[in-house]
Amino acid sequence: MSYTEVEFTFEPGGYADNATPLIRNCWYVAGFASEISRDIISRRFLGVDVALYRTLAGEPVAVRNRCPHRSFPLAKGRLDGDVLVCGYHGMQFDPSGRCVNMPSMPIVPANANVRTFPVAERGPIVWIWMGNPDLADESLIPNTEWLADPAWKSVRGTFPLNSDYVSMHENLLDQTHFPFLHPGTVGTLEYARSKLKVRQEGETVIIDRSLKNSPPPGIYGIPTNLMHKNVDRLSEARFASPAMHVAFAQIIDHEPAEGRPSVYRFNITHLVTPESNGRIHYWWFNTRNFDLDNSKTDDFLYEASTKAYLEDVDALEAILNAVQTDVEPQFDLNFAPDKPGLMMRKVLHQRAAAEAGYQFA
Repeated sequence: MSYTEVEFTFEPGGYADNATPLIRNCWYVAGFASEISRDIISRRFLGVDVALYRTLAGEPVAVRNRCPHRSFPLAKGRLDGDVLVCGYHGMQFDPSGRCVNMPSMPIVPANANVRTFPVAERGPIVWIWMGNPDLADESLIPNTEWLADPAWKSVRGTFPLNSDYVSMHENLLDQTHFPFLHPGTVGTLEYARSKLKVRQEGETVIIDRSLKNSPPPGIYGIPTNLMHKNVDRLSEARFASPAMHVAFAQIIDHEPAEGRPSVYRFNITHLVTPESNGRIHYWWFNTRNFDLDNSKTDDFLYEASTKAYLEDVDALEAILNAVQTDVEPQFDLNFAPDKPGLMMRKVLHQRAAAEAGYQFA
């Protein structure tokens, strides 16, 4: 869906899907902090083109990537100190979006400003607020403190995909697909059959799952050197916001080898920003609390994570393609293990409806 509003009818008790209007009043990820520099880049978030750069002091800035004069992309301009200079007619904008010079006119028109977006840098991530700026409360930014904690080590990656963020979050909450879509890395048949407990705290949907005395999957067993023995596997997965899903995993070895820990912890962070209803930006981190200086562990976790997430990309792109191109309607079936995803979809539906001004009895 483009930024232009289209007709959409919200149903009481409904569930979000690929056609539901995107939630705007939310902190989304603009990029890794390392991606934003003095070189101006452009990205599309929720249908709006945004130019991103840093001031001389290192502060991130986000402005609409259209000069208010003739819509020339400001990312094609240049920086003169902290002033963004349009490459078409030379209009100059300070980091607040105010035009401070217009070469063709002696007096700058008062309305010659470009829209800016609230941004906040937290560790390795820059967050952006695309909705009402008066509601941009930084306390609402999801907690990712482990990504900047020296007691943890992360590998990370990013790629775009042709899917919708509702399906992406549902995929992340659906742990029964692990052994079939990700054999050898994430999933085991025993884990898919293990009991899950699902709960909701406000708008956060949480899954607790445990599997005791069972072989670990490769993505955990290989870096911990525990593929040869049974362990306990505990996990908590959270739909934390429209922008973030995080999973906290523990591998417990009750008979650890000398010098090795008995508990290994992994935090898996998934960050999702819609470009549109059919395309999303995706950033991920795989974070651990052991072997922090082991580059072989880094390499393995990066390769295994990338393999698994690209398998998700293939599946989600195929699903959206089927939904959008198959002319015969289908109402997908739901089963008991789908409950977490349905709870998440209801949260997104309610938030989207509230932004649209719908009030249900």
